[in-house]
Amino acid sequence: MKTIPRGLAPELRRAARAFAALIVSGPRRAGKTTLLRALFPRARYVLLEDPDVLARVRADPRLFVEETPTPVILDEIQNAPELLGYIRSRIDAAPGAKGRWLLTGSQEAPLMKGVSESMTGRAAIFHLLPLSSAESPKVSMLRGGFPEVLARPATAQIWFRSYLQTYLERDVRAIAAIRDLATFRRFLALLAARSGQLLNRSDIAAPLGVSVPTVSQWLSILETTSQLILVPPFYENFGKRLIKSPKLYFADSGLLCHLLGIESQAALERSPFLGAVFETFVASEIVRARQGNPGMAEHWPWLVAFTFGLLHGFGFAGALREVGLPQTAIPLALAFFNIGVELGQLAFIACVLAVIVLGRKLARRMRIPRPPWAWRVPPYAIGGLAAFWVIQRLAAF
Repeated sequence: MKTIPRGLAPELRRAARAFAALIVSGPRRAGKTTLLRALFPRARYVLLEDPDVLARVRADPRLFVEETPTPVILDEIQNAPELLGYIRSRIDAAPGAKGRWLLTGSQEAPLMKGVSESMTGRAAIFHLLPLSSAESPKVSMLRGGFPEVLARPATAQIWFRSYLQTYLERDVRAIAAIRDLATFRRFLALLAARSGQLLNRSDIAAPLGVSVPTVSQWLSILETTSQLILVPPFYENFGKRLIKSPKLYFADSGLLCHLLGIESQAALERSPFLGAVFETFVASEIVRARQGNPGMAEHWPWLVAFTFGLLHGFGFAGALREVGLPQTAIPLALAFFNIGVELGQLAFIACVLAVIVLGRKLARRMRIPRPPWAWRVPPYAIGGLAAFWVIQRLAAF
């Protein structure tokens, strides 16, 4: 089966040579299992959502771990957290064996709780989100990055509808005993209309008829299942905190478009939510770059940081800090950016000069009469542009 190379793959291979266990978390259907099976084709695969497998685990988890040959991929480990203690025992019994236990999980908080209790120092932890535009050219604002949607775009709306249904019935009810799923669906729709905006829990709670603590609990569920990104406010000076609310983004712009009822590119271009969808897409691309290939996280965000900074209103330097660029590398990034801006301005002046010169030559060749003042305009225009550029450079210093 042909698979799309993921930016996380080199890091997983490197970690498999240094750690006994690997843990890959992330939203459902993001490609966790496909990635591990492609990287480790000799590993045995065990799905911990299979009723028969779960029955064996519940009956005797120790025997299940002892009889499981390694390397092995244990898919959806959050369904059997009791296995982690016995896996730790097998790791400690053979500390030299690396890359033997490959675990995936879709509910990060319960999974991380078990890891912190049982696998500290024994497992390398990764987070995999849907495909980014750096990994596949098919990724777009309308379709997002879920692999199955990109493989069959004609049935994207059916896929998203089924995804939401299974998400509500499995993950939401597994984490919290929410009785009124219809209200939770309305909650998702309200969040979709507020993607890219500052989070105001009171404004969300009022139309739903629920309390603010309930909204906070539901937001925590969406974060736990990697469906939502809450970006904390950026502070240039911690002593002057003007904005205290985080910004809200959906982790996948395709899911956001589905919740907003946008089904085609034409509808997206006409939609009043176009700006919010674009901002969500940019934010999710930055997050995917950071949590994917670390090398890409060091370099690729420079290309999108300017757009992200404009959208958030804290400038290019603030955007570079927000995407996680090392402090020592920010001056170099700013230098490259400033050089690019100045070269663009010089190119603009050169183009204007070329148009003026060619226009004068063409007028002379065609013997077009001109009033005397027209021959003085080009030098004045060139001088004005040059003076504007010099003044702007002096002001920058």
